[in-house]
Amino acid sequence: MTEPLFSEDEEFDRPRLAAHGPVRVRVPAKINLHLHVGPVRSDGFHELTTVYHAIGLYDEITARRGDTLTLTMEGEGTGELSLGEDNLVMRAVRALAAETGHDAHARLHLKKQIPIAAGLAGGSADAAAALVACDQLWGTGLSRDDLAVIAATLGSDIPFLVLGGTALGTGRGELVSPILTGGHTWHWVLAVAEEGLSTPVVYRAFDELGGHTSAGPPDGLMAALRQRNPEVLANELANDLQAAALHLRPELQQVLDAGLDAGALAGMISGSGPTCVFLAEDARHAALIAADLEESRCCRAVRTAVGPVPGARVL
Repeated sequence: MTEPLFSEDEEFDRPRLAAHGPVRVRVPAKINLHLHVGPVRSDGFHELTTVYHAIGLYDEITARRGDTLTLTMEGEGTGELSLGEDNLVMRAVRALAAETGHDAHARLHLKKQIPIAAGLAGGSADAAAALVACDQLWGTGLSRDDLAVIAATLGSDIPFLVLGGTALGTGRGELVSPILTGGHTWHWVLAVAEEGLSTPVVYRAFDELGGHTSAGPPDGLMAALRQRNPEVLANELANDLQAAALHLRPELQQVLDAGLDAGALAGMISGSGPTCVFLAEDARHAALIAADLEESRCCRAVRTAVGPVPGARVL
């Protein structure tokens, strides 16, 4: 369907038969290292230029054979998320079935650690995992890039989470090109808020505040990634949605301040928020920042994570 964006994993290099046993797929969260929000397009979406970065905070989906399509879950968001046909996981499976001519039959179980409505693309991650899991379960034989094409019809972040790593996103975010960073590992601390924020509400606030942008082209950030110096990268992080998220949740400024007071090299709101993400020098530094944030009790939970990591992968 497309020229490959990434070198294929071994699991995608060989012909595949339908799996007889359960298929378990792990998928990461994402943060936006750079997010420039452009004008509203004719389809109602904003034109975006973003640098995606997959981090080691994971959800898992297990897919088993079934006579119908069902979804159950445990963990973050249990009892809050709809498990019906409007769930992105269900929509992803049906889209894959329609593309491949397969019956949309599977029993899916979601084990969720990525907070919902947190600016970390947890719902998109789960849809990406469902695509990879059912591709393996049914033996449809699609490439990683074929799955990303289907993903683009479902949501802006889903193609990136099929692919993972660090990548440039354009269009409404669904057009993804890899950024080669030389294998360097970056260390992050995440401060998870008590309540989520709706992405459409944040974009609406962005427009109502005048649509002011501070993030220019991402050239400086991409150069900083190649230099592998956290202090250089810290100066290039940018998010045009941060002012809108702070307008809706002024208390998030206290979280950002607490992270910087704890010694973070930089802090910003992740995507549409409300999760605040902080850059650390190394693993030890990240642990110290996390401990200080936990002691400050300014947020619901604190997590450390590294990036970049691969996208949705069969375990």
